[in-house]
Amino acid sequence: MQRLDEFEIRMLDILQREGRKPVTELAEEIGLSATPCARRFEALREAGVIKGFSAQLSRRALGLAVEVFIQVRLVSHSDESPETFIAAVQRMDEVSSCWTMTGDHDFLLHVMVPSVDDLNDFVMHRLMRLKGVRDVHTQLVLQNIKGPGHVPIGHLRRESGSADE
Repeated sequence: MQRLDEFEIRMLDILQREGRKPVTELAEEIGLSATPCARRFEALREAGVIKGFSAQLSRRALGLAVEVFIQVRLVSHSDESPETFIAAVQRMDEVSSCWTMTGDHDFLLHVMVPSVDDLNDFVMHRLMRLKGVRDVHTQLVLQNIKGPGHVPIGHLRRESGSADE
């Protein structure tokens, strides 16, 4: 893990909330001049700490009324099932995120679709028909309380010797 100083930690904190903030304003807010701030910003991008910038879209405003988490268990791990499943999921636009998991299920999918009928179609006619899928467990999201998008960085302040804010 790259060691970050207080300027860089504050920069990351601000950019998570306001990714479009101009470097001049960012520099002023963290207490640096524009040139050193820009150099630090580029160094963080080159190191892979800052992966990129994107727009946060409202799923509801785009007609995606149903949000679910789906746990998937495969029949076997000793054949090509995991790789086949991963390749199929990467082609499914409805799946916004996918993780491999420990425990009773092998994968956790974050899925958004327009309606319950679309969810049924996705689960029954696409997901369950993938080779190697044993079973699925679907959990409907009632309300999103927090996230996505925030990466905790408080531990970086403790590591750099600064007090928590």
